[in-house]
Amino acid sequence: MTDAVPAPSPSAPSDSALMALPKAELHLHIEGTLEPDLVFELAGRNGVPLPYASVEELAAQYDFADLQSFLDLYYATMDVLRTKDDFAELTRRYLARAAEQGVRHVELFFDPQAHVARGVRLDDVVDGIGAALDEAERDLGITSGIILCFLRDESVESAEQILSAGLTRTDRIIGVGLDSAEVGYPPALFEAVYRRAREAGLRVVAHAGEEGPAGYVRDALDLLGAERIDHGIRSVEDDALVQRLAAERIALTVCPLSNLRLRAVPVLADHPLHELDDAGVAVTINSDDPAYFGGYVGDNFIAVRDALGLTAERAARYARNSIEASFASDGRKAELLQELEAWRG
Repeated sequence: MTDAVPAPSPSAPSDSALMALPKAELHLHIEGTLEPDLVFELAGRNGVPLPYASVEELAAQYDFADLQSFLDLYYATMDVLRTKDDFAELTRRYLARAAEQGVRHVELFFDPQAHVARGVRLDDVVDGIGAALDEAERDLGITSGIILCFLRDESVESAEQILSAGLTRTDRIIGVGLDSAEVGYPPALFEAVYRRAREAGLRVVAHAGEEGPAGYVRDALDLLGAERIDHGIRSVEDDALVQRLAAERIALTVCPLSNLRLRAVPVLADHPLHELDDAGVAVTINSDDPAYFGGYVGDNFIAVRDALGLTAERAARYARNSIEASFASDGRKAELLQELEAWRG
């Protein structure tokens, strides 16, 4: 691979075209949309002391050596989220940005263990997020689902407890995921809790193959029954796994700017996104934790175009993959695919 920036191409879509591209966002942590200005606003509202004198000083901390250095700040800043209204406002602000960047359906993650540990009620988190999602469907036409994530660096017992609580809120929660520090916390630890989630009728996804090895991706499929893999970029190191992902149409929810900022790739020009696509894998583009990684989903499409090259055909394929890999109803998928065809002209 090369660090060279591809030459501009007449077939490369413009910024505005990529922002307008109808897409589903399938890898988005709602706590990761907490912008520095909202951190200060909520800290003031809730009387939470901050170790930063200004928004600018906090923003300067958004420079990470690896996944763990990001997680340390991620968990510290989410301490300002205390009430149902806080979660509604957080989600509302994300959705306003998402609408401007072409998101027509979102399946967002949240980390309930981190909130319940601080004394926040699960119902307040779910109801706050849900209220904003209802508004977005009514006012912006964005459909949605909520996915409860287990923190893999917390105990399995904690995951079991939060699943029990989550199963009381299947009016809102459509599935479960697995996130946080990957290395040293293999999917096998969560085999039983995932089995229970599947038996309860929840959809299942899992982070794997970001910093962890390609083998974690295989284990997420075989042991957890994951229907999608979040990140999954290290799959490229295992040819047999890539062939399997392609043959079984298992989508990867890839987050290019996140991978760059957390140094999973040294430069964006070395990202394996297109390599996986060329191998037939259903890759999608997402933003992960956009407040921390310098871009929302449309920004990620633009960054990919600038670093790797991106034709309108490939951009549309990534958007199609996101729609088809979503847990939206068949009717909603058909609507979104029609919107995509209109974008293609």
